[in-house]
Amino acid sequence: MTTEPEQTRVRQVRPKTEGWSQKKDDAGRPLLQFASPKRGKPPVHMADLTPEQRVEKVKELGLPGFRAKQLEKHYFTHWTHDPADMTDLPAEGRDEFVHGMLPPLLTEVRRLETDRGDTIKFLWKLHDGALVESVLMRYPGRITLCVSSQAGCGMNCPFCATGQAGLTRNMSSAEIVEQVVRANRLIADGGLGGKKKDDHSAERVSNIVFMGMGEPLANYARVMQAVRVMTDKTHGLGMSARGITVSTVGLAPAITKLSNEDIPVTFALSLHAPDDELRDELIPVNSRWKVDEVLDAARAYFDKTKRRVSIEYALIKDMNDHGWRADLLGDKLNERGRGWVHVNPIPLNPTPGSIWTASEVSVQNEFVRRLEAKGIPTTLRDTRGKEIDGACGQLVATEEDEAVAAVTPLEV
Repeated sequence: MTTEPEQTRVRQVRPKTEGWSQKKDDAGRPLLQFASPKRGKPPVHMADLTPEQRVEKVKELGLPGFRAKQLEKHYFTHWTHDPADMTDLPAEGRDEFVHGMLPPLLTEVRRLETDRGDTIKFLWKLHDGALVESVLMRYPGRITLCVSSQAGCGMNCPFCATGQAGLTRNMSSAEIVEQVVRANRLIADGGLGGKKKDDHSAERVSNIVFMGMGEPLANYARVMQAVRVMTDKTHGLGMSARGITVSTVGLAPAITKLSNEDIPVTFALSLHAPDDELRDELIPVNSRWKVDEVLDAARAYFDKTKRRVSIEYALIKDMNDHGWRADLLGDKLNERGRGWVHVNPIPLNPTPGSIWTASEVSVQNEFVRRLEAKGIPTTLRDTRGKEIDGACGQLVATEEDEAVAAVTPLEV
């Protein structure tokens, strides 16, 4: 157990849930959900399939295999699933063919924008009524989409709004990819405002962060299929793997598995506490894989991929923002070498009614100063979308969302 010296002790707030009851097992420990509850599976979509499987399915639908390549271009390059846009396909049976390969997956329930129009939060209804959100953000030189990988989350972290209802189900690879395609379509139609004159970046999503609803590595196979589709330059979206960030709260075996994928995505570890005593309460999965084990897996990711690891750290007032914790974090990272990691402290984005709040600015600055004093590259992260509850840890379907979704017909 790690505690600060008595003479430097400051106020310590303990994690607790507010306004909801944390699910617990028979032993009274926070309940972790790794397996997706059994629900009706979404229809199989082209993005769920390998290029070879797509050709076979096209043939099963009675068309020559080369039609798969045409459909890929429409969907991944022109971001459309409307048969009317696909005039190079035979008119007879076109609607049935396109619907068979590109069944509707997401129905837009509502869209919230910031005043400047540079951040948009989408609420999507899936085929079975499950609700998920994604957030689109324009920055100078890039456009980032925060995607969901699960409906809900089973990691049961007490300070995150998404986990309050538990895990509804895993999302399919195509449901993940469709968030990107729909965002690209909106951008192409001028829905994210204009870019500045000196911005010569492409008008499409350039960066993906798997930091929406869900624990990505708990839906490993589908997330990795989605990443392959995103990065496939011949049969997919053709994105750079370096522009894709996969995050986790610390599923150490899955981090090791990710290291061996030979896809150089950016890896982010949501740590939030450097000591097991506090992290056991903040991040219940820490009861399975402790801080040192997770940091070892993160370092191994760097060794295998040569891609610098990001450490995400939500700064919560009087809970995990103490100077001694910054020192401990710096020491633990330096024990594993230099130059392999970058820390992103994030001022907490409070959820409605919560007494938890972000650290004072002076405390944030001191936390950063201590890390930098130990030679750790540190960047206090911009928190976009707070005014539309679209920032980190705020994505959750509210009662109002559910009411609107209930009267929103599914797209057909």
